[in-house]
Formats: sequence, C-alpha cells, structure tokens
Amino acid sequence: MKEMKQTILCCLLIASSFVASAQDRAKDEKQINDQIDSMIADWNRHNFDNLSRYTTADFDWVNIVGHWWKGQKQNKFGLEAFHNSFFKNTPQKKSQTHVRFVTNDVAIVHLFWSVGAFYPPDGVNRGTNKMGDDKELATLVTVKQNGKWLITAGQNIVINEDAEKSNPVNYMPKE
Repeated sequence: MKEMKQTILCCLLIASSFVASAQDRAKDEKQINDQIDSMIADWNRHNFDNLSRYTTADFDWVNIVGHWWKGQKQNKFGLEAFHNSFFKNTPQKKSQTHVRFVTNDVAIVHLFWSVGAFYPPDGVNRGTNKMGDDKELATLVTVKQNGKWLITAGQNIVINEDAEKSNPVNYMPKE
C-alpha cells in the first residue's frame, strides 16, 4: 500500500511538471509574440527609439536586398534612414508566427507578415520602382536574457507566390 501511494505521488509530481512546463512554454511564446508586435508597432510608427526593448545589443538583421546590419546602432540608423525616405508611409502587418524552442532560452520564429507598397530609393513613384504589397517570411532567433525574450538575429524574404505553387514539398505523400 505504501509503495502504491509513493507511485501515485511520483506520477502526480511528474504530471504537474509537464503542466507547468507547458504553461511556461505558452507564457514564453506569448512574450516572444509581444516582442514581435512591438517591433511591428515601431515600424508602423516609423520610430525605432524602442528597439533596445525587444532586441539584444548585438542584434543582427539581413534585409530582403542583402544589407547586413550588425548591432542595435546600425539597425536603428538603417531603419530610420529608410523610414525617412521610401518606407515613411509603408505599413507592416503580422499574419502568423511559428515558434520552435531549441532550448529553454533559445527559440526560432518563422514570422509571416505583409509589407505595403514602397518606392525606393527615395519614396517617389517613378512608374517602375514599386516594391512591396507582398507577403514576406522572416526567420528570427530569439533568446531569453534575464527572464525576458529578445530578438538577436533575423532575416526576411519576399514570398514568391508563383514559386510557392510549384514547391515540391506541397505534393509530398502524406505519411
């Protein structure tokens, strides 16, 4: 009887640890999404004074044309330069995220978002320089530092919808 009580107690402890872990994951995923929402809110305000609240000091970003910005200072400068010219009226909207925890303190996020129309290099529509009005996919690396999730690296691409239709993975046999 004593052994049975110990076994039941052990099972209850293990089950409660799984529930606590799932709750922590849900809390972490919410905080990660909140940080992404902050990043997008800054984009839509065209003001990046809050960048340090949701990124690490050594935050790296590679944008859709291959500019690699290293650290918060370069990222803030680059974003502000673009938002003072061709992005000044361009909205961004999150569609969905997929979070995969690599460790308890590292997560990879696939972020689907859309970006409105813009006209590089100076925001003037010249008839042939329109970009945007598209769906994009960003891959973000997030890390938990001092109990807070921060974006430490990211890269985004434009999703080519015609190419997506011919993606062979879409036609893989189901297991």
